[in-house]
Amino acid sequence: MGPTRRIDRMVLPSAVLTLIGLGAVAVLVLWWRSTTEVAGTGNLLTAAGDALGLLAGYGVVMLVALMARLPPLERGIGTDRLARWHAMGGRYVITLVTGHVLLILWGYAATAHEQVTSEAVTLVTAYPDVLMATVAWFLLLGVAAFSARAARRRLSYETWYYAHLYTYLAIALAFSHQFADGPAFADSQAARVAWSALYVTVAAAMIWYRVVTPLRNSARHRFTVQKVKPEAEGVVSVFIGGRDFDRLRAEPGQFFRCRFLTRELCWQSHPYSLSAMPQPDMMRITVKASGDHSGSLAGLKPGTRVIAEGPYGAFTPAVSGRRVLLIAGGVGITPIRAMFAALPRRMSDGITLVYRASSPRDVVFSHELDAIAADRNAALHYVIGSRDQLGYDPLSPAQLQRMVAGLHRYEAYVCGPPGMTQTAVESLRALGVPKRRVHCESFDF
Repeated sequence: MGPTRRIDRMVLPSAVLTLIGLGAVAVLVLWWRSTTEVAGTGNLLTAAGDALGLLAGYGVVMLVALMARLPPLERGIGTDRLARWHAMGGRYVITLVTGHVLLILWGYAATAHEQVTSEAVTLVTAYPDVLMATVAWFLLLGVAAFSARAARRRLSYETWYYAHLYTYLAIALAFSHQFADGPAFADSQAARVAWSALYVTVAAAMIWYRVVTPLRNSARHRFTVQKVKPEAEGVVSVFIGGRDFDRLRAEPGQFFRCRFLTRELCWQSHPYSLSAMPQPDMMRITVKASGDHSGSLAGLKPGTRVIAEGPYGAFTPAVSGRRVLLIAGGVGITPIRAMFAALPRRMSDGITLVYRASSPRDVVFSHELDAIAADRNAALHYVIGSRDQLGYDPLSPAQLQRMVAGLHRYEAYVCGPPGMTQTAVESLRALGVPKRRVHCESFDF
């Protein structure tokens, strides 16, 4: 598959956000049509709470849709950006749900002339499905706590992943509450049908693309571990054999979510980047041990079956005609190496790779990179050592400009740990590279 067209990357994100926004407007129209009276403090608070509840119910479905691994979104927008949208949207949804709870409670108490605490007991014990909705709220608050930046730094990917599964339980618990207590659905069969169709459609898409499609592809391509090769300290390449890999239409820079069918690893899948373009019967992923799952891959045995979902990701070289700057840090060299090898030879003298590593033992693929650079007459810079050892920041604007002349003529691709990625992107922007020509992906969750 050839490089992604730039127009796809520019148009699709705006189109998706516009569609989500129009859906939110439709939800507000539904709320307005069902709101018959807003006179008095209690009714006003209750009506506002109803609006926030509807928006929260719509928002949580959109969050699931963003992460349902729909191929057009994964390839046209990219997992990295979708994850950022999902995280930002999650904060909005938690705020909407909490606002809904507080306003409804306050509004009902004001209307009944009761204390808020006694009205809370009445709502939970006397109103249908409110208890389940309350449990759903606490589950969402728990997921939000696990997703906070300070908590994520202390969590393994596995813990973070399993905590997020409670979101689906929260959605299931809260769904019947919307029909049982929501005025927008009390007298409108059409609203009930449309709302149910939205939930069912998203659920069906998630099951199809996250369950059925991976199983079908596994049977079709017969993914099997062929060998595991150490590349550096804590870094291994896993060679996966099979058939008809050319039908996967993978692009350089993309990744697969791999589930290795061993007793210890079969319970979860993880995203791993291609470190080379697949051959018809072989593909390679390269992994750094950074958790229980990735740390176990060094012990994989040949013959282990794999369920591989993908390819995913929009971190791929776009057709632009400009020179290309690749900046990799740590295991971020994995997708960058695949892109480096896939760039056309006609771009001779127009390709530069800057590879950042803390020490020589962290450098991966040096022989392959040297051979690719020689084949394409590309510039290759190894920048090795900590900032304290070097005495300067090698990715500062001044240092980048010294290594790569005429940066304003380049399309830049940056991949590595979040801190390194942020520094490189800020330096490129400071040097006048337009935001639309700086593409980045960070290894974070």
